[in-house]
Amino acid sequence: MEPGMTDLLEDIRAMVECESPSADLTAVARSAEVVARVGAGHLGAEPERIVLDGHTHLRWRTGGGPARVLLLGHHDTVWPLGSLRTRPCTVEGGVLRGPGCFDMKSGLAMAFHAAAGLAGVTVLVTGDEELGSPSSRELVEREARGAAAALVLEASAEGGALKTERKGVSLYEIRVTGRAAHAGLEPERGVNATLELAHQALAVSAIADPAAGTTVTPTRASAGTTTNTVPAHGTCTVDVRVRTAAEQARVDRAMRALVPVLPGADVEVTGGPNRPPLEASSSAALLERLRLLSARLGLGDPGAVAVGGASDGNFTAGVGTPTLDGLGAVGGGAHADHEHVLIDHLPGRTRLLRALLQDLLAPAGEPAVSGGALP
Repeated sequence: MEPGMTDLLEDIRAMVECESPSADLTAVARSAEVVARVGAGHLGAEPERIVLDGHTHLRWRTGGGPARVLLLGHHDTVWPLGSLRTRPCTVEGGVLRGPGCFDMKSGLAMAFHAAAGLAGVTVLVTGDEELGSPSSRELVEREARGAAAALVLEASAEGGALKTERKGVSLYEIRVTGRAAHAGLEPERGVNATLELAHQALAVSAIADPAAGTTVTPTRASAGTTTNTVPAHGTCTVDVRVRTAAEQARVDRAMRALVPVLPGADVEVTGGPNRPPLEASSSAALLERLRLLSARLGLGDPGAVAVGGASDGNFTAGVGTPTLDGLGAVGGGAHADHEHVLIDHLPGRTRLLRALLQDLLAPAGEPAVSGGALP
């Protein structure tokens, strides 16, 4: 086994075996202490513990000088307490398994090993990403604004590909008000909120633009109170995914321009953009640097893809910071029973991450140090 690999696997196991469902603040705080211990062992210092709305986030600044690169990850997971009983952390046949191993505790271990001994790095590990980063968004954006590059340790796409585009997300709720009436005696006196919702769902779907990669999807809907009453109220949530900021703005204007179809009905739209898109232009220069370094290390081209899912990399790109995502583990099954990490890829991915950090931190005109074994 490659030097340093045993330590890397032990670090991953320690974090995976401390369960951290996002909504359980006590569990997240407990996980933060384990992550702090693992990180401090490599970065040489205790992190700042930043508690926002009960969620525990961790921040290291290496070397004491100004930070130039942001390493970004999260330690919360989607898995409820007790998941380890049925999905224990194991390493068998070159595969590591366990809740949260792929998304994304392996990425955290990689970040700690890659940044060891380097100055000028901020390592930020948040505790509410799986909830949409409600408390940590401003913290992420603030750290990104002060960095020349943001490297996100979310798990890779299939086959180890980097995530160079992520769709932006907007979330809306449509609230319809009609007028109640007896469904059997005088339905004509009512204004049916269910019918109005149906009209609105069709109108919303028409906002989508498949050619531009824009999806506008009505999701959860409800209306009415009893089976024999014309519904007076109804709601429908809408999930929007876009590739560009221009499309996100277009959809927002269209959503806010919705008007009722039925006479006497009222329509109110709330919500809006949740995460800006990570556009290809935000990743292009970093991807090119990574590809050159990967070739120099004999690791081949990792590949790059656009994905629909969002991450905190959307926020770093949204404030204008060059961002490369999907630098974490190779494997699969995020949020699923078959979540796993392919351990043979861990050493090379970690060396590549360290080489990219050294390249970004090197004074202008000096070559990066490509490194050998895991630090």
